[in-house]
Amino acid sequence: MAPIEEIAWKLGIGVEELIPMGDGIAKIRWPALKKRFDEPNGFLVLVTSVNPTPFGEGKTVTTIGLTQAINKFGREAVCTLREPSMGPVFGIKGGAAGGGHSQVIPMEEINLHFTGDLHAITCAHNLLSAMIDNHLKHGNDLQIDSNRISWPRVMDMNDRSLRNTVVGLGGIPNGVTREDRTDITAASEVMAILTLAKDYADLRQRLGQIVVAENTSGEPVKAEQIGAAGAMALLLRTAFLPNLVQTLEGNPAFIHGGPFANIAHGNSSIISDRMALASSEFVVTEAGFGSDMGAEKFMHIKAPALGRGPDCVVMNVTVRSMQMNGGAFGGRGGYRPTAEDLAKENVEDLVKGAESNLDRHISNMSKFSVPVVVSINVFSSDTEAELVALEEAARRSGATSVVRSTVHANGGEGGLDLAKAVVVACESHLADGRPFTPLFPTDMETTSKALKIATSLYSAAGLNIETKAHRQMQKFIEWGYGKLPVCMAKTQYSFSHDPNMLGAPSGFDLPVREFRLNAGAGFIVAVLGNMMTMPGLPKRPAAADMDMDENGNLVGMFG
Repeated sequence: MAPIEEIAWKLGIGVEELIPMGDGIAKIRWPALKKRFDEPNGFLVLVTSVNPTPFGEGKTVTTIGLTQAINKFGREAVCTLREPSMGPVFGIKGGAAGGGHSQVIPMEEINLHFTGDLHAITCAHNLLSAMIDNHLKHGNDLQIDSNRISWPRVMDMNDRSLRNTVVGLGGIPNGVTREDRTDITAASEVMAILTLAKDYADLRQRLGQIVVAENTSGEPVKAEQIGAAGAMALLLRTAFLPNLVQTLEGNPAFIHGGPFANIAHGNSSIISDRMALASSEFVVTEAGFGSDMGAEKFMHIKAPALGRGPDCVVMNVTVRSMQMNGGAFGGRGGYRPTAEDLAKENVEDLVKGAESNLDRHISNMSKFSVPVVVSINVFSSDTEAELVALEEAARRSGATSVVRSTVHANGGEGGLDLAKAVVVACESHLADGRPFTPLFPTDMETTSKALKIATSLYSAAGLNIETKAHRQMQKFIEWGYGKLPVCMAKTQYSFSHDPNMLGAPSGFDLPVREFRLNAGAGFIVAVLGNMMTMPGLPKRPAAADMDMDENGNLVGMFG
């Protein structure tokens, strides 16, 4: 690694503007951030993907590799990424810092405790939980209905046994007995607030507006009334500052905030984007999971908070993902293919998958009036016939350009064609006046926004709002929150609510099980189907294959 001071200098950030946080890691001081917010902004590139499959599509690899490639191309670029949650690190992924020759480093620290941001968010969230129960114990002056408390507890780990709990057992000394739930930290409203707040004042105001419960008169009770918002802000004071690291090729990278895209809004922080846009010609940011998840939420939740849309969308795709969406490998319920299976040429299923799944992803992103560049992440088992067929299918679907990427194997050098295509697309978008057209106006009713997303992007026939969810939404409307943006919490594996419906399903009813109000973050979560906000571990967690040797080196954590 290069010294972090050298990396910062590439962005015009002086050593006095850094808070060292370890070897190769630093936070940016608040005065340094504040004085740059009014600087001219660079181009913003949004990297998204098709629906994920068990093979991995390499979206983070593409994001980092593209950043390296733009710099190698002779233009300045920085990437902004989310912080990995230890839930998936120890559950399925085993790491989330890129891979091959397109990684952010130091990988071990980034994947584990990093700068402690997620711990600070967990503590701030649970401080509010503790103060709510303490308020109930000591007289309940706010007349909180203990059966109408919506604020859960959180932890940064997958633990399905804590999804539904009872707290306060053991008699009067231990507080009021009531039902509770636990979410993963990535789904916490505090996480969403930290990533969407534009400055310290906005952060503090949003924390106070969190609705935690309903009182016996049917009115909302907020964190400000509990008296917790100020202390929560103190816990988040340092966590709010973006983290600067570097790519393997010595390019700057901001990693800050970590909301999941399936159960939260799935994008890195506004504050890191604002710093990056003021410091570099190109900012490459990544939205979680497929374009139906993180990218849609970027357009309707993050873009309004950031004050601008992207200049270009990069659609990451692989041969394997399209083959699976076309019926190969038995679908999600099928067998795990061997290396020999993956090496077999299969153009027929690839084209079927591309003409359904990829076509819809490209079509959906084009609806926002932003150029769509398709990046084919090439694997060694891909054949020339498969790659050509995928390129032709992407062009037929209306992609602005289609290029192959080998950034995993070759770093920035393997992404030069992608970098050229992105630069051309961004400059063309600027020449066109930077059009950006969300699917609906901001003052549309929340349920109408959900319906528009369901029908226009998922191709659902409509919404099936369950009775409980309907009552919840009516209450939110009474409280004045009926026109907030909607955050759709659903499976990432399908355009639908069913992970087994691959390709491009249509005509289904989208079940809305629950609505959750995130008043401080400024959106309402629609929980669809069987989606859980506390994941579970797989049969064999990635943690079971991790260890440390006698010299303190990590074993089994891949990047």
